[in-house]
Amino acid sequence: MPTFGTSYLSFIPHWSAEGGKYAIEKTAEYGFDLLEISLPSSLEFDVKTVKRQLMENNIKARFSLNLPKDCHMPLYPEKALKLIKSAVNIVSDMGGDFLGGVLHSAIGSFTGQPCSINERETVKQVFLELARYAQGHGVTIAPEPINRYESYVFTAADEVLDMIESINMPNLGLHLDTFHMNIEERNLYDPIIRAGKKLKHTHITESDRGMTGEGNVNWDLFFKALSEIDYQGPLVLENFSSEIKELVGPTSLWRPSKYNSEDLAKGSLLFMKLMVDKWYRN
Repeated sequence: MPTFGTSYLSFIPHWSAEGGKYAIEKTAEYGFDLLEISLPSSLEFDVKTVKRQLMENNIKARFSLNLPKDCHMPLYPEKALKLIKSAVNIVSDMGGDFLGGVLHSAIGSFTGQPCSINERETVKQVFLELARYAQGHGVTIAPEPINRYESYVFTAADEVLDMIESINMPNLGLHLDTFHMNIEERNLYDPIIRAGKKLKHTHITESDRGMTGEGNVNWDLFFKALSEIDYQGPLVLENFSSEIKELVGPTSLWRPSKYNSEDLAKGSLLFMKLMVDKWYRN
């Protein structure tokens, strides 16, 4: 069965020593198995303390990274490569085996044109070197395609899968997010079926970033596909409440959220469990 996780954004707007401790404790209190920690681009991260806090609360962790603007991969491939390698080192030091997130581009960085052949080749070469480096640390790299309003590099699963297949490294995978899929994919079934065992991580997000099951995401189709490929990885909740004021701007929560962060997290976790029970029991 898949495991149930949440992003630290369910509890805090950014990672800090005090906030991280709070997020880990709340992850355990609300009944999740796993916390996804999006590493700060500064990579200031207290490995020893976080490992201890996770162990004390019996919570597992997975790691992601979103590239900052000065590491936008098509323009600054060497800086992006250096940053992601350093993130891989942290994952390895934490005893982890996975790094996902928006690893291909900086969110909000555009040229005004589609991703060019030269840019795609640059991105491919960086991921080839990254895969080789991460393989030596036992880490799988899984870039996340995001919607056209946030990136022009990878906006659909097929683009990432095409690159993965051309590189042909066993530790390159795909990270999918239902919010972006609901915008960019023709349906939520075909990309998952094509990905198969290359699907390594999923973000569970409703169409309005609110309570899962109350928007227009076709959850039955999504979980049907997951069950057919026997996906056993994490289902990581990534929805947001405007109750956390610092998230309003970065996540465009221009209307007040219907739920506070606690009710949103607990209600969405219950929904995920019901969907897994529905589709994985058959």
